[in-house]
Amino acid sequence: MSLLGFLHEGPLTGWSLVATAQEEIGDFWSVTQSQVYRELATMARLGLVEAGERGPRDRRPYAITDAGREAFAEWLLAEPGAEIIRFPLLLTVLFGRYLPAGRLGAFIDAHRSIHSARRDGYLEHLREMEDAPRGKVDPYALATLRFGLAYETMVLDWMTALPKELTGGSARRRAKPAGAGEGRAGEGRAGQGSGRSPASKRSSSRPA
Repeated sequence: MSLLGFLHEGPLTGWSLVATAQEEIGDFWSVTQSQVYRELATMARLGLVEAGERGPRDRRPYAITDAGREAFAEWLLAEPGAEIIRFPLLLTVLFGRYLPAGRLGAFIDAHRSIHSARRDGYLEHLREMEDAPRGKVDPYALATLRFGLAYETMVLDWMTALPKELTGGSARRRAKPAGAGEGRAGEGRAGQGSGRSPASKRSSSRPA
């Protein structure tokens, strides 16, 4: 149903929908190309979207219908339900006693780099949003961004605090991005290691 939300802004091809979904929600919601095209076919069959004429590279734009807007509004009004955390590294940590010496520390170091890069990207995006003219920042996108920043900061702090007997003595120093310690950026970003924001730059410039 989230695809219908993106289509509120205008028709998009399946390829564009994949790119948009991965950019805007890929850090906290699983999105694959096959899922998007499967959902588009289902929604077209239900009359929630309608396909336009095929264009360049045989790509077909999809537009939301009135029925689609009603279905999206009904879905959005429903209780979201509790989150389900899927954190593969945490599962590995739980059974880390069975790993060879140093292996868990290597995993943690690799994931620390991913989370650090993502946090730094979120901080940069947050600064851009804070520097935008008043009334030009989407408060919903900003709230999503701040959640992602808080999440990445929490994960990095957790990694730093892990005892050496778990990590095999791996370096636990967390790089601190320039200017990250003060100001609104510290108030409080989650997903796939791209460094993009949970609320993309595409949505950050929408009027509040």
